[in-house]
Amino acid sequence: MAAINEVDYIWKNGELLPWAEATTHVLTHALHYGTAVFEGIRCYQTESGSSVFRLREHIERLLSSGRMIMMEIPYSADQLVEAAINTIQANKLQECYIRPLAYRGYGSMGVNPTAAPVDAIIAVWPWGDYLGDTALKEGVKVAISTWRQRSINALPGAVKSSASYLNSGLANIEAVSHGYSEAVLLNENGLVAEGSGENIFIVKKKVISTPPLSDGILEGLVRDSIMQIGRELGYEVRERSLARTELYAADEVFFTGTAAEVTPINSVDDRQIGPPGPVTLELQARFFDIAKGRVPEYEHWLTRI
Repeated sequence: MAAINEVDYIWKNGELLPWAEATTHVLTHALHYGTAVFEGIRCYQTESGSSVFRLREHIERLLSSGRMIMMEIPYSADQLVEAAINTIQANKLQECYIRPLAYRGYGSMGVNPTAAPVDAIIAVWPWGDYLGDTALKEGVKVAISTWRQRSINALPGAVKSSASYLNSGLANIEAVSHGYSEAVLLNENGLVAEGSGENIFIVKKKVISTPPLSDGILEGLVRDSIMQIGRELGYEVRERSLARTELYAADEVFFTGTAAEVTPINSVDDRQIGPPGPVTLELQARFFDIAKGRVPEYEHWLTRI
């Protein structure tokens, strides 16, 4: 959570624009009504050049989010993948965060968005550890938020929308203001959902568990990656509902996400979980080996730049 490091270009509606010229009108529909969907993607430097982690799957999820809110994005997956690669290359970055965004633009006002045009951008910039410089090695302190996860039938977790993240922002502000690094939200039924910008896992007696999609969470691509990696390493991995007390009693707890990567959690509501545990550290190490191109079996997850 740091200031954006400006680079040279942003891709917008099919062309690369100088960073300062990639602007939008103050009466843009999405600014007033939250009619936007986005993705977060990382590009890693590897021994054989730069690679984007699961780029196509992220772009396909962006297009799916758009369809779910009745917003057809006027670019194909192939076009957006190419645009992301071109934007990284134009900015001469070896590692970066990638932010595709599609939104209802300027042209109409009112809650019905269908008359507003659809704009699309892809921005890239250097971004380090999302939850702090020591988070990946030492873990973070989290708290259960008093704010509940948005209802699955109000703003569904399957849609990665800008509107949904007001909920996340409220939870994060509350947690940080009370001295924690991050919040964990419960859903409307009081079950563990996710962090404000991350999926969550627990480890108990070497069994790895994470909430199911039906509990209102985002279908995270790092979440999916860690589930596959966990099974490859011989662990039992379950998708099941979690009570908040299971976080307190867990042997290990960790977040996953594009920004957070694989971040250990060392306490929940001031209940000490402990230093990063062996399962979390093994999964984290394997994840980074894959993302940095050191595991040939997972080459299909990488788009080489």
